Amino acid sequence: MIFSETKLSGAYIIDIEKIEDERGFFARTWDKNEFSKLGLESEFVQSSISVNKKKGTIRGMHYQIKPYEESKVVRCIKGRIFDVIIDLRTDSKTFKKWFSVELSGDNYKMLYIPKGFAHGFQTLEDNTEIYYEISEQHSTILSKGVKYDDETFDIKWPLEISIISEKDKSFEKYHE
Repeated sequence: MIFSETKLSGAYIIDIEKIEDERGFFARTWDKNEFSKLGLESEFVQSSISVNKKKGTIRGMHYQIKPYEESKVVRCIKGRIFDVIIDLRTDSKTFKKWFSVELSGDNYKMLYIPKGFAHGFQTLEDNTEIYYEISEQHSTILSKGVKYDDETFDIKWPLEISIISEKDKSFEKYHE
């Protein structure tokens, strides 16, 4: 596994290292020791998938507050997404900055998202599936979000929005 820190402190793109032969390839997608060596969350209590029918769908920007802040590892297993994270840690040098990466079923990249970040994505293809490893149980009460089009962050979504939930549309603009 190859960990590359993004421009947002503590967030990493993870590339797999393929061992290839005539059958195809084998690669690790998880190694507790590798995560621990970098000081990253290495205990995950929940796995989830997100299935999205339409290209242009936006989900986000979601996060949970203390005491259930979440770290996540996200991988697109089918299709493609424009994956976005926002650093909401007030004590961070990258506070209020955002970062995006394309994750796809073909590039096998993963994104490690530390606690204190909002996360969302836009699908770039129909029938896209995303797989998550999450460090905390979901809490409806502590689940929050920021508006996907908040000028504070000025995220440049690549496509016209085809679908977004009422919940995600109803998030308020960010305020400290």
